[in-house]
Amino acid sequence: MFVPDLKNYPQSPGVYQMLAADGTILYIGKARRLRSRLRCYFSAQGDGRQQIPLLMKKVERIEVIITDTEKEALLLENTLIKQHRPRYNIDLRDDKTYVSVRIDLREEFPIMQVVRQVKNDGAHYFGPYSSAAAIRETLRQIYRIFPLRHAPIERCRRRGRPCLFYQIGQCSAPCHGKISREDYRSLVDGVIQLLEGRESEVIASLKLQMDTAAKAMKYEQAGLVRDQIRLIQQSVEKQKVSDHGGGDQDVIGLHQDGGEVEVTLLFVRNGKLIGRRSFLLEWVLDLPELLHGFLLDFYARDVIIPDQLILPFPLESAALLAEWLSEQRGKKVHLLAPERGEKKRLRELAQRNAEESYRQRGQRKQARQNLLDELRERLQLPRFPRRIECFDISHVQGDLAVGSMVVFIDGEPVKQEYRRYRIKTVIGADDYASLSEVLQRRLKPGVEDDCLPDMILIDGGKGQLGVLVEVIARLGLTGRIGTVGIAKSRVLANVKGKVVERSEERFFLPGRKNPVTFRQGSAAAFLLERLRDEAHRFAVSFHRTLRGKQGLRSSLDQIPGIGPARRRALLKHFGSLKRLREAGADEIQQVPGFSNARAQQLVAALKDQH
Repeated sequence: MFVPDLKNYPQSPGVYQMLAADGTILYIGKARRLRSRLRCYFSAQGDGRQQIPLLMKKVERIEVIITDTEKEALLLENTLIKQHRPRYNIDLRDDKTYVSVRIDLREEFPIMQVVRQVKNDGAHYFGPYSSAAAIRETLRQIYRIFPLRHAPIERCRRRGRPCLFYQIGQCSAPCHGKISREDYRSLVDGVIQLLEGRESEVIASLKLQMDTAAKAMKYEQAGLVRDQIRLIQQSVEKQKVSDHGGGDQDVIGLHQDGGEVEVTLLFVRNGKLIGRRSFLLEWVLDLPELLHGFLLDFYARDVIIPDQLILPFPLESAALLAEWLSEQRGKKVHLLAPERGEKKRLRELAQRNAEESYRQRGQRKQARQNLLDELRERLQLPRFPRRIECFDISHVQGDLAVGSMVVFIDGEPVKQEYRRYRIKTVIGADDYASLSEVLQRRLKPGVEDDCLPDMILIDGGKGQLGVLVEVIARLGLTGRIGTVGIAKSRVLANVKGKVVERSEERFFLPGRKNPVTFRQGSAAAFLLERLRDEAHRFAVSFHRTLRGKQGLRSSLDQIPGIGPARRRALLKHFGSLKRLREAGADEIQQVPGFSNARAQQLVAALKDQH
C-alpha cells in the first residue's frame, strides 16, 4: 500500500487528490491543514472507517493544491469534483425533477412562470414543488382569483382584441389597457402573498376592499371580491398544512443501512411543509464527510437556498458552508443541528422520512428485480436485463431522418444516457438502412469501451428485428445481447365488422415464428411499451426541432441583409421560426448584430412572408 512521506506536505489550507496507478482520480477532499488531514489516513491506529482501507489499497499517489484560505479550498474542491466526478465522492442521482414558480417584479406587468432552474437573476422564486401538474393546477386556481397575464405581452399586443383568458375572467388584459399598472401590481402582490403562504393577509386586504366597495354601493365589484375570498378560503382548507415555526427551512434526514445512505430533504416554506426530496447514496465515507459533500453538491445547483438548514448532526465545516451559502444566496444562511424544541422535532421528522423513503425504495427495487427476472425468462434473454436500450427512426418521406436511443437501467429511465443520431449514409425513406447505421454507430464504440446493453428492444416487427440480429452477428456479439422486436397491437373485427377489439402488443424473438404475448395488464409488457413510447417521443422531438430550424433557416435565407452570422445568431436565440415570428422588434434587438432599424425590417419581412 502507498505510504507517503507526510513531511513533504504543508500545514496550510488546500485540496488533496488521491490517484490510482493509471492516473484516475479516486477521491478529492479539502482540508484546513493538509498534513494533519492526510495523517488521519495513514496513522498507526487507522482512520477508523471501514471503507477507507478499500480506498487506500487503490491509491498510488496524492497530489495537493495549496490555497490561501479554507474557503478557497472549499470552492476549489467543488469545482474539481464537478470536473472529474471521482469514484469515492458522492454522485447525486435524484428520484424526481422539481419545479419552482418565478415572478420578475422588474417587468411592467409581471407574469407567473413554472421553471426548473433557479437563477440569481433578481426575480422572486417560490418552491420547490414536487409535482409540475399539481403546481399548474394551483396556478389555474390563482388565475381565477388574481387574473394575471398568461402570454408574452408583445405577442398579445399584436392581437386585435384581448385573448380568450380575458373573456373567461382569468386575465386582466394589460396588453390592451384594460387595467392600470398600479391595479395590476396589487394583483401581483396578492399572488406573492398566496405563494408565500400568507393567506390571512390576502383575505384581510380583500375584505377591506369588499367593505369599501359595498359602502360606495359598488355591489358588483364587492361581489367579485367576495368570490375571490371564497376561492382562497376553499384553497386553504384543501391544503391542510401544519405550522412549523415560520421561516424558510430545508430539513435534512439521514438513514444508513449497510453500504447505502438515504438522504431526505423536507422543504418548509413560511412555516409550512410543502414537499420532500430523496437521494440514495453509496456509503464510502463517514457520515459527516458524506453530509458535507452532499450539501456542497446539492446547493451548488440551481436550487432555492432557504434561511436555515437543519442538519441531523453538527458539522465541523458548518461555519464555512454557511458563509459560502450566504454568498450564493445574497442573504444570511444559518446551519443548525438543534437538540431541543420545534427544530429538533423537524429534524426527527426528516429522519423518519428518510427511513420510510429507504423502505419504499427497497420495495420498488425488489419489484423491479422480479419484473426483470420475468423478462429474462419470457424473452429467453442470455443475461439479466439490467441495461435495456431501445431504438427508433423518425422522418417525413425520408427527409431529415434521425434515430434515437433511450436507456433504462434497473427498470428506470436514465436520461443522461439517451442519444440522438442524424442519419448520414442513407438517402430517402429506408428505415432498415437507417436503423442499421444507428445500431453500428452505437455498438462499435460500445465494443471498444466495453459498454454494451444486456438487451436491445427495436420498435418494429420481424424486419427491424432481422436488421438488429444481422448487425449484432457482424460485430460478433451473438449470445451477448438479448434482442426483441415490439410491434404495435392490431385492430380485430368480426365477420360483420360490428365487434372491434384491439390485440395485445406483440414481441418477436429471433428464430421464433409466433410472437410472445404477456397477460393483459402485465407490468413487464407495460415496461417495454413505456420504453418503446419513450424512444418514439425522443426521436420525434428531435425531428421536429430539426424541421423547425430548417424552416427558420430557409425563411431567413430569403430576407435581404441576413447573412450566415446573423442567421446563426437568430437560430441560437429563438430556435424556431414560430418563436421568431412571435417576437417583437424589442426582443429581436437583443440579438447581437441587430439594431432597432434592422429589427423592424426583419419583423416586417417575416410578416410579409407569412
